[in-house]
Amino acid sequence: MNRITKLLAASTTLGGALLSASALAQTAAPAAAATPEFTGKAALYSEYEYRGISQTSEKPALQLNLDYANTGGFYAGAFVTNIKWLKDAAKVGGFSTGAQLEVDLYGGFKTEVAKDVMLDLGVLAYIYPSSGAFNPKPNTTELYAGVTSGAFSVKYSHAVTDTFGVPNSKSSGFIEANWAQEIAPKLTANAQLARQVIKNNGVFSYTVYKVGLTYDLGNGWSAVGYFKGTNAKTGAYEYLGKDWSKSRLVLGVTKSF
Repeated sequence: MNRITKLLAASTTLGGALLSASALAQTAAPAAAATPEFTGKAALYSEYEYRGISQTSEKPALQLNLDYANTGGFYAGAFVTNIKWLKDAAKVGGFSTGAQLEVDLYGGFKTEVAKDVMLDLGVLAYIYPSSGAFNPKPNTTELYAGVTSGAFSVKYSHAVTDTFGVPNSKSSGFIEANWAQEIAPKLTANAQLARQVIKNNGVFSYTVYKVGLTYDLGNGWSAVGYFKGTNAKTGAYEYLGKDWSKSRLVLGVTKSF
């Protein structure tokens, strides 16, 4: 019996074994607009992974992102994707659930605090409709603060609730450093190094890294490919015979509108 199964037996919840939202959960805060505007993005990925952990059990993910930004730097948005980790967790826990979607709602404020330095402050709520018997509920709220300068950005997200169903995990945090740079016409390289800390549940804490490429196909279309890996403890994110924290390649195509 691995650590996840033990936690399920004790609390009838996955205990955050598959931390979840966008590439921010695939969601990114829109910049201040010259005029108020709505934008969106649809995406199809070979799987939905978040913070290095698979959310769809290596199955494809169809996602939609909608954003609003005004001239004052305020923004709001929503992200929707299919998931599988809650249904799989329910199987391990011996009950059923109708939870098949993740809905992320977020809002915040972006402003230039120095030349070419942007500050981003906001709140993000991860919502899992029909999560049913899970206790504690996987729904999670985080406050975040980020700074961007040129190709580099850093961001810290702080949970003000229990984190993705892990008992007694309020005040968990995720800190990330990101880099993105066009290295050839229409081709952008990107990388991330980050650390997820689960408060009072250190067995689930880990470091994640990602390296990838995005190619602009034109007319709002992009092709995405990246390799992700973690140093999660053996067995911490393993159930139903698979380790959902293992290294692998993720591919996708997106359409902005």
